[in-house]
Amino acid sequence: MPKLPKHILVIRLSAMGDVAMAIPILNAFTRQYPDVRITVLTKAFFKPFFRSLNNVNVLSAQVKDKHKGVFGLYRLSKEIKGLNIDAVADLHNVLRSKILKFFLIGYPFFQIDKGRKEKQDLISGKRFEPLKTTPQRYVEVFEKLGFKIDLNHLEFPEKAVLNSETETLLKTKLKSRIGIAPFAAHEGKMYPLNLMKDVIEVLSKEHQVILFGGGDKEVALLNGIASSFKNAVSVAGKLSLDQELDVISNLDLMIAMDSGNGHIAASLGVKVLTIWGVTHPYSGFKPFNQPDDHDLLPERAKFPKIPTSVYGNKYPDSYKNAAGSITPNTIINKVKSII
Repeated sequence: MPKLPKHILVIRLSAMGDVAMAIPILNAFTRQYPDVRITVLTKAFFKPFFRSLNNVNVLSAQVKDKHKGVFGLYRLSKEIKGLNIDAVADLHNVLRSKILKFFLIGYPFFQIDKGRKEKQDLISGKRFEPLKTTPQRYVEVFEKLGFKIDLNHLEFPEKAVLNSETETLLKTKLKSRIGIAPFAAHEGKMYPLNLMKDVIEVLSKEHQVILFGGGDKEVALLNGIASSFKNAVSVAGKLSLDQELDVISNLDLMIAMDSGNGHIAASLGVKVLTIWGVTHPYSGFKPFNQPDDHDLLPERAKFPKIPTSVYGNKYPDSYKNAAGSITPNTIINKVKSII
C-alpha cells in the first residue's frame, strides 16, 4: 500500500464561492486526518476563511506582482518546494495551476475534474439532472491521494464572539438575525431590488435584517435601503473580512443569490435560502449541505432554457428578470418555514 502524504499543498487560488466551498471539506479532512499538514495556496484576501481550521497554513499567491506570469510561477514553485510538501491537491485546475504542475514534476499532483462536458450538456438541454457538486469534486481529489473523507458527521465552527464595534453597528438583536446578500456577479442571477425591498419591509418588522455587499455602488444602494427600515442595517464596506465572517456566523439565516455570500454562510453552518435566476442548482454550485427546499427557482415551464449558462453570464433578454418571477410572498413564507 502506497505511503500516504503527510504534507499536502491544496491549490484554490480564487473565486470566493469556490474557496468557501472548500472549507467544510478541509474541516472534515483535518478532523479525520489530524496528523496530516495542509498548506493552502490562495490569494491573501481569502486567508481569514481558513482561520478555524487546525493544522492548516496559507501560502499567499501574489499573482499580480511577485508570482505574475510564467517566471513568477517558477519562483512560486521554488517556494513550494521549500515547504517540503509530499503531494498536491489542485482544487482549481486553471492555467496557473497547470503551469505549477509542470514546475512540480515528481510530486503526486491530482486535479479536480470540473465536469465541463456534463455542464455543457446541462446548458444545451441534452440532460437535466443534478450533477456532482463542487464539494463532491473536491472530495474526489483527496480520494485520488488516498484519503477517504466522511461527510456524514459534519462539524462547523462555533458562533464568533462579536467585538463591541460590530455589536454597536448591528444594534439590538430582535427575534433573529437574517442576512440578505442581494447582489451577484451577473444581473441575470439577481432578484430585483424593488421586490427585495418588499421582502425586507416585512421581515424587518420581526427580525433584524443585515445587508451584505461590496463595491462603492452596492454600498451606496444598501445604505439607502437600510435607512428606509428601522430594523435593517448594512455592513457593506464597514467591516473587515474577519469581522464580516464573525457577523455571518451569528446569523439565523442568510438569503443570497447564486453567489459567494451563500457559500460563505453555508461553510459556517448557517442556514441558507438561495434565490436562483438564470443559473440552476443542478450545475453543482448550490450552497453546501443545504436541503433542496431551500432553493427558490423560477417556474421551469416559463423559463425552460434555465440554466442558460453555468455562471449566469449568458441568457436571452427575456430571461433577464427570471428571478423576479418569484414573488416576495414566496420568499417571506419560506423564511417563516425555516426559522
